[in-house]
Amino acid sequence: MVYFLSDAHLGSRVIAEPEKHQQRIVNLLQSISKDADAIYLLGDIFDFWYEYFYHFRRNTLPRSKKQYTPIIQCLKDIHDKGIEVHYFIGNHDIWTFGLIARLTGAVVHRQPEYAHIYGKTLYLAHGDGLIPPDLIGSLPADFQKRVRAFIRLRKFFHHPLPQNIYRLLPPLLGDSFGYEWARRSRLKELQHPCPYKGKDKEELVLYGKYLEEQAADNNGRHADLYVFGHRHIPVEERITDNSEVIILGDCFKQFYYAALSDDGTMKLQTF
Repeated sequence: MVYFLSDAHLGSRVIAEPEKHQQRIVNLLQSISKDADAIYLLGDIFDFWYEYFYHFRRNTLPRSKKQYTPIIQCLKDIHDKGIEVHYFIGNHDIWTFGLIARLTGAVVHRQPEYAHIYGKTLYLAHGDGLIPPDLIGSLPADFQKRVRAFIRLRKFFHHPLPQNIYRLLPPLLGDSFGYEWARRSRLKELQHPCPYKGKDKEELVLYGKYLEEQAADNNGRHADLYVFGHRHIPVEERITDNSEVIILGDCFKQFYYAALSDDGTMKLQTF
């Protein structure tokens, strides 16, 4: 089996019992590792993760991240068993610059990737910023404005200059700001949830369709399964006769993950 999960948002300031929440994720990982060939973490496992210059080339968890000892040790133990661990950055954990890889042995992916598993081709990504190029202009004006603002902010967060400036901050100061930013994001989502928009409006479903159209025109690659996180909604949506979009839900409210069996069938499950 190969397993996929995302959006645990460990350390979130809106989670009432963060230690119990982390242990719940650890218990899941330990359970699925019993028959796993690989585990894919598709972003936002942490609600905020930043590696400052104070952490450069460390091979132990710095003091500011000691709270994550259980999950880091769990991932290392899984890797040491010979199970592949893949970590895709999300929009809350962009800022890993080597520490997660060194401490856990995970392969860290900074861009969407194609993977071939059990005879299937999978397109894997967290999902933030993935919008078909022709969709933005067709959106309502107010929503179009918000999307463009998010894309600009995303580019800023990914740019090495502001990243390196922020890395100069003392971890206490940098984390205080980062966790508060993330807390407001979680509260906004909880107060104004955005349900599934439908097959013809959901951006990640439309993005899967766009990539399949590109493949049909020989301008891209076909994938049997498009697997995303980010949206915090569980979705299994067929987009062509040979392709399906899977959105993983989340691991802090609804507690979903996906399992791909060796016959090439992927199903969402809860824990």
